[in-house]
Amino acid sequence: MLKSFGAPLEIDSFEVPDPEPGALLVKVVYGGICGTDVHLHAGHLPMPTPVILGHEAVGIVAALGREVSEDALGAPLSEGDRVTWASSIACGRCFYCRQERQPTLCQNRSVYGISRRSDAWPHLLGSWGDLQYLEAGSTVVRLPGDVSFEAAIALGCAGPTVVHGLLGIAKPGVGDTVVVQGSGPVGLAAAMCARLSGAGRIVMVGGPGGRLDLARELGVADAYVDIFDVTEPRARVAHVTDHMPGSRGAGLVVEATGVPSAVAEGLEMCRANGTYLVLGQYTDHGPTPLNPHLITRRQLRVLGSWALSGADVVDFVLSLPQLSERFDLARLVSPYPLEAMNEALDAVRAGRVTKAVLAPAP
Repeated sequence: MLKSFGAPLEIDSFEVPDPEPGALLVKVVYGGICGTDVHLHAGHLPMPTPVILGHEAVGIVAALGREVSEDALGAPLSEGDRVTWASSIACGRCFYCRQERQPTLCQNRSVYGISRRSDAWPHLLGSWGDLQYLEAGSTVVRLPGDVSFEAAIALGCAGPTVVHGLLGIAKPGVGDTVVVQGSGPVGLAAAMCARLSGAGRIVMVGGPGGRLDLARELGVADAYVDIFDVTEPRARVAHVTDHMPGSRGAGLVVEATGVPSAVAEGLEMCRANGTYLVLGQYTDHGPTPLNPHLITRRQLRVLGSWALSGADVVDFVLSLPQLSERFDLARLVSPYPLEAMNEALDAVRAGRVTKAVLAPAP
């Protein structure tokens, strides 16, 4: 549990709540640690405390409240079923939910592990624990039988985030040339989804070297640029354009780093009439200078994408059989016991692992 920003996380305990009508209780198998959790722990996003962190997870249904009989796809739902769930509940009433049909922009969005205090009932509103309480209105989806828990948690919230931004907003086409800035879960998910969408050539710009080696072994891209080997931005841009047909740059560049300065660099990697998608800036790291002439001279589309919706989680789960068949997703996962949550958070902060997950005791 996070009680104060920057301080070590602490173990606490609560009485197990009975699910109200429309709600359910889930035994957490893996609670994912996202890069956003590192920023939340540091206090980079306004949020209440105390809070049980964890906004991505897979688990087993432990108890169902009345009126809960099926998942988001209409499949029967019973105790013992393997499930995953959306991290947020949109209100369905505000301007962005009703008129704009954009629940990720909901003005009253409730987010597990971020905006829900743990000192008020039902307490268990984050995934870094033995159990999580899922309130009425949560999007819960049964996992396909041929997809392991490890494969399902490997991309965490990055998977549905990419479904929302890359597939829903940027919409890469067959044969497109794509650059992905970043080799963490969001970057890996973006490259994988671009690959399955029929992208013609994919270049990944990231690091450290261990992450790029794993990406190379999984076959997520066609070429790789290590930012720790090629340290000068203009040299990285040159490396990228050299890997593209006609040295023109990419038709689509996806920012998945969370580093503001990457945006200006990524714009340079776009070819004329290309698209730049800002996907990785979830927390506010401040402004960055960029050259607007690039946007006009190259006639670029610059797009932003925020978070994910329940529908994106459903679509991602539907894609998991194909993703896990094409890529060995489980290799991304590094499990830690729940008691080692601070060690796991440090490993994510230092980039020593690709996807850390907390595994409560059986």
